[in-house]
Amino acid sequence: MKRRAITVLIMFTIFLVVAHGRNVMIPEKLKEIPDEYFKPSKQPGTLTELYYDTYESFSYSEKSRPIRKRAIVYLPYGYNENQKYDVFYLMHGGWGDETSMLGTPEKPSPLKNVIDNAIAAGEIKPLIIVCPTYNNTNENGLDSANFSLAMQLTRNYPNELLNDLIPAVEGTYSTYAESTSKENLIASRDHRGFGGFSMGAVATWRIFRYALDYFRYFLPMSCGTTLNDEEIFASAEGRDPNDYFVFVMTGTNDFAYAYDKARVDRMRKSPYFIDFDESPDGNFAFRVKDGYSHDMRAAMEYIYNGLKVFWGGDEKTQEKQRENRQVSKNDQSFKPFTTDTKIEDVIKDPSFGKFGRLLFPTDKRYYSGDTLGELSLTWYGKLNPNKTVEIVNYLKKRVESGDTIFYDIYSDEEKVRDPDKENTGLFFFRGNKGAKTAIIVAGGGFAYVGAMQDSFPHALELSKMGYNAFALIYRPDPQAACEDLARAIAFLHENAGEIGIDMEDYSLWGGSAGARVVAWVGSYGTESFGEKRYPHPAIVVMQYTALSEVTGREPPTFAVVGTNDAIVPYKTMVDRINKIKANGTDAEITIFPGLPHGFGLGEGTIAEGWIYDAVRFWEKHMTR
Repeated sequence: MKRRAITVLIMFTIFLVVAHGRNVMIPEKLKEIPDEYFKPSKQPGTLTELYYDTYESFSYSEKSRPIRKRAIVYLPYGYNENQKYDVFYLMHGGWGDETSMLGTPEKPSPLKNVIDNAIAAGEIKPLIIVCPTYNNTNENGLDSANFSLAMQLTRNYPNELLNDLIPAVEGTYSTYAESTSKENLIASRDHRGFGGFSMGAVATWRIFRYALDYFRYFLPMSCGTTLNDEEIFASAEGRDPNDYFVFVMTGTNDFAYAYDKARVDRMRKSPYFIDFDESPDGNFAFRVKDGYSHDMRAAMEYIYNGLKVFWGGDEKTQEKQRENRQVSKNDQSFKPFTTDTKIEDVIKDPSFGKFGRLLFPTDKRYYSGDTLGELSLTWYGKLNPNKTVEIVNYLKKRVESGDTIFYDIYSDEEKVRDPDKENTGLFFFRGNKGAKTAIIVAGGGFAYVGAMQDSFPHALELSKMGYNAFALIYRPDPQAACEDLARAIAFLHENAGEIGIDMEDYSLWGGSAGARVVAWVGSYGTESFGEKRYPHPAIVVMQYTALSEVTGREPPTFAVVGTNDAIVPYKTMVDRINKIKANGTDAEITIFPGLPHGFGLGEGTIAEGWIYDAVRFWEKHMTR
């Protein structure tokens, strides 16, 4: 098909990279969708429903539970069975399904109008778009509303996609696949892409990991969680770097920004990726939209720009403007820590001053390892080195930007009277100004504070969601720890305006021994631990603790635990939650089969994403 030209605004700088045998146009700045594109087009495409047979996700290999599913398929205006079309598979995010992106034949979405108008204007080649769903455990459920389940389903989804959906689509419509045999589907991969927003971006990276043979183009948009990036990247081992292209997009106000930025930083260091902004032979690009959040407005603009990159543009215009390309320069002023950085060097780093020692257990008998990559904590084992490095680099960047990351909760006079109070304070992980506040208390058996596993990662994650989070460093004694938490609550209430936080509906989070502390203070109140009476928390979040006491004064409680916890009998937590519920207080517990004590955020396990369920529980109990 002859490629149609597009008009390029003078203010819209465009870069060119030659990849995969064709020119790919990369905008320096993402182009906003023209207002008129949201109106119905005079050359509308068609939405149709495609039903196909597949199997329940977790028993897929056994093929014992057949399911009939639906995909929404977009056919461009003038679709002709005698013409071959590129195919883009577009996945929805959380709380969504196959109708979330383009709508239904009876009720098309605004994005459908945008695609129609962009094709009519020649900005995007006519193509087929397939909107599937990873919802799978039953024919009527909305699995995407459960973060942990959705994470597992996206991991399993390649089975259904490759074996059932792609053959159904490309056996029905006219594509570049000569047949639906594995060999012909692989042979036509140059004309196939996969993308998704939010949880759909997670699915996109899963497809890169497990189905790179079938797809050349990938569009992960606002992927707001951690993944096993190195394993995903390594799926490209042995391939020519120009054999695939990844376009990553997000917004500055999106909680996913930090995740995408960290992932892109790893891509730049990976042997499998070349940053387009650093080389004309680049095989990935990263673009960030200023002011954009995690919403459909952003998703539509990312999809519009992504499709223009993969299947659009005028090559002569690109060649003419190639000479205007400017190479982005990374900021060289910041010297990041790495997994090879010695722990002592982090402690003594001038950026952290006197509180650097509180990043790790002050009693060195409770940790081992010389470097960040080797760090291991008693009762927790070896930590995720990438998360450890991310945390200390985040804090260092904040300090060097002039932000306050640590608050003393006791005066100098109080510390003189009780020297143990020198080892207390609050590490601040800032979210949005004026946003709600969480206080996280790590475990450590009341022998030390295991913040690097049980509170810092949680605080960082919550800050990425926009919440203000504080990790408490406390005196490792049950009574003293409760007093320190009560003082922290008092301090934050009294200084909320100056710090820029909202303490109404604050939440308390704790793991192991820290879970006992938040439960005690949450139930008995600050007035029971040396402070005046302050409001009780909106909720308490507890991880793996054997506390059985129920007073009848418990706040709404959310709990998680693993069945293989050698320290905490998980049934003890179940019994306590049931007693809280019996008292008429809202409470939930999630039990993760096979998980041991101290799984933290649960990255790379079946518990991954539990923190989002906890946040939804918190939000349910906010008064405003």
